[in-house]
Formats: sequence, structure tokens, C-alpha cells
Amino acid sequence: MRNRGTIAGIEEEGAGACAASPGYPPYLAELYAKSGGHRFGLSLQNFALILQEVSGRYLSPHASQAEAAELHRSLRLEDLVLARACACGNELAWECFLNQYRAKLFLAAAAMAKEESAARELADGVYADLFGTRQSANGKRISKLASYTGRGSLEGWLRTVLAQEYVNRYRSVRRLVSFEEGSRRGEQFELKSEAVVRVDSRLEQAVDEALGEVPADERLLLASWYLDGRTLAEIARMLGVHESTVSRRLDKITASLRKRILRGLRGRGMDARAAEEAMEVDVRDVLVDVRSRLVQGNDA
Repeated sequence: MRNRGTIAGIEEEGAGACAASPGYPPYLAELYAKSGGHRFGLSLQNFALILQEVSGRYLSPHASQAEAAELHRSLRLEDLVLARACACGNELAWECFLNQYRAKLFLAAAAMAKEESAARELADGVYADLFGTRQSANGKRISKLASYTGRGSLEGWLRTVLAQEYVNRYRSVRRLVSFEEGSRRGEQFELKSEAVVRVDSRLEQAVDEALGEVPADERLLLASWYLDGRTLAEIARMLGVHESTVSRRLDKITASLRKRILRGLRGRGMDARAAEEAMEVDVRDVLVDVRSRLVQGNDA
């Protein structure tokens, strides 16, 4: 009789399931035991589905099993199963989550918002999104924790989610203030006619495609620096890192974005010289909604 109440029993069960199903890679039982998913009632099959979902986001459909294994072994598996169990409403998982992260959420919010009341409101708002106060059309609870993929620590991901919510609130307040100030001055916010510059549609496609590939945490940095005009010090305080770290990350992100755009142009038939010349176009003349692309559903 199997000892289902111990790690050894679960490993035995997992190994048997893997052997019985050719769809499971041989290392799955090992990762399942390492994840501790059994604590929250997560089955081996559900664990496999989670890893399959993560693979779909970061690997090509033709990736080898070795590539998948490398990705899966690099994941923060304990954090991943905790987040997914919370998203499913597991009470024990939520108890563990609260013990580990509720206080940290508030401390991080306090570092961003400064005032205790604003920090509390910010932290509570994010917690509500994590818990899932909204429901889908079929009545299923929608928890933001379901979007965590384990690529980085859960604590770091939570800080990114918190920072994104802080930036969203900042933008909302700033837009409201700008509108009210303009109204008092009698401004009509009319669009000014300007000369239209014709831009190669291939550049617009390449830019749109490249921005769509930028991860959520990088979109947050780009939007904060280029769209919101926040200083390095403000962004560093928001993310809880040093200014030099923010500067290095921005340099790395913009360099990577440039390479993606150039690759997109080459893939659309431009030679190297033409692609470099196309990159000299003023970004304001490119018919791509950059703001929308950078602030889209940041799932970190």
C-alpha cells in the first residue's frame, strides 16, 4: 500500500503516473515533489498542466524536451504552486500567503505612497485583485495570482504588481488634475493639425510587434521613464532598488527593444542599411499607440 501522506509516497505515486503516461516527461515527479504542491491538494496532472501553460508562454511550439526541462527547472516551483493554489481558493495556501507576504505588501506600498492611509489603500486594492473579487462570465473567481509564472520570485512579482497599480493611480490622478486645470482656463483640448509624415508601414509593424513582446516588468519601467516622466530616483523608490540598477535596466531594455525592431524590419524584407535608416524616424510619426502597448494588462 502506498504511503500517500509522505513526500516519499507522493514521489512514488508521481513516478508511477509518469511511467504510465508517455505524455509526462521523466523529471516531472521530481519537480512535483520539490514544489510541495501536494500540501494544497494540487495533483500531478494539474502540476503538469501549469508547467505546460508556462512553456506555452516562453517556448516555441517546436521546443525540445531538453529546452522545456531547462525552463521548468529554472522556475520558482514552490512560489508557483502557492500562487496557483491561492488563485484556486485553497484556504491553506491563502494562510501561507498571508503569513509570508501581507506585511511585505504593506511595507512596499508604504515606501511608494509615503502616507499611511494611501499605502493601506494601495496594498488593500492589490490584495483584492490577488484574492479575486471579480468573477468571469461562468462565475469563476478572477485572481491576478493566476498570471504568475514562476520566472522570478513571487515577492519580486508582487512588488511589480504593486508598482504597476501605484503608477496606474498616479496616471489617473494626473489626468484628472490636468483636465480640471484646463477646464478652469477655458481650454477646449482641440487637436492641432500638423504635417503628416509618411512612415514605412513595415516600421510600424515591427515597432508594434517588438513592444508586444516586452515583458510586463519592462513595460512598467519604459512607461514610467518615457511616458510618465518619472525620475530614476522615483522609479528606484517605487521598485525598492538603487537608481543605478534602474539606469542599467533601462539601457538593457532599450538596447534589446532596438534589436527586436531591427530584426522585425529585416524579417519584412529590409536590408541592414535600410533598417538602420528607418530607425531614424521620429517615434511620434509612427502610427503605433505606444502608450497603450506599454500599459497593456501588465501580468508581470
